[in-house]
Amino acid sequence: MPESPGRCAWVGDDPLYVRYHDREWGVPVHDDQRLFEFLLLEGAQAGLSWLTILRRREGYRKAFSGFDPAKVADYGSEDVERLLADPGIIRNRLKVEAAISNARAFLRVQEDHGSFATYVWRFVDGETIHNRWRTVAEVPAETDEARRLSRDLKARGFRFVGPVICYAHMQATGMVNDHTIDCFRWQELKDGGRRERGEGGRF
Repeated sequence: MPESPGRCAWVGDDPLYVRYHDREWGVPVHDDQRLFEFLLLEGAQAGLSWLTILRRREGYRKAFSGFDPAKVADYGSEDVERLLADPGIIRNRLKVEAAISNARAFLRVQEDHGSFATYVWRFVDGETIHNRWRTVAEVPAETDEARRLSRDLKARGFRFVGPVICYAHMQATGMVNDHTIDCFRWQELKDGGRRERGEGGRF
């Protein structure tokens, strides 16, 4: 029986988490609808585990019009009440209302910059930062880039976008490669990039 590849220590053995780690986490995303999906889900995660949100991902997809920001931006008070009655998502009024207001802010960013991807990737100069963490304990909860992104998003009217949530967004969408170096995905993702940050700073 073949050995399982080495993975980041946080993954565990839940099949959903393993699949997410192996196929999605850290893969560069430049599609606006996918970026909106992650932004919405990460806002919903605040105070909860990512696995809790992953298990409801399809519920969110159905409830929020396939993560189409233009459709979500049109939601009104009736939609808020519909969402708060939906057992397929986290029924938190602040998070539901933030998802809708964030969709409107997202559209404004698209207007200003042509696409949300163009806007957000500027915070890492358009390239993935490939980190060299040996253990999960070394991975920071936030970085200077995440703090700058958070400040800018808040200034544009986004909510639930603190630096920790922003860094989770950057990790999920491949703006940074935070797989530990003993994980098989670290090298696979690094093969496409040039920038690295090591212990105590950038190379």
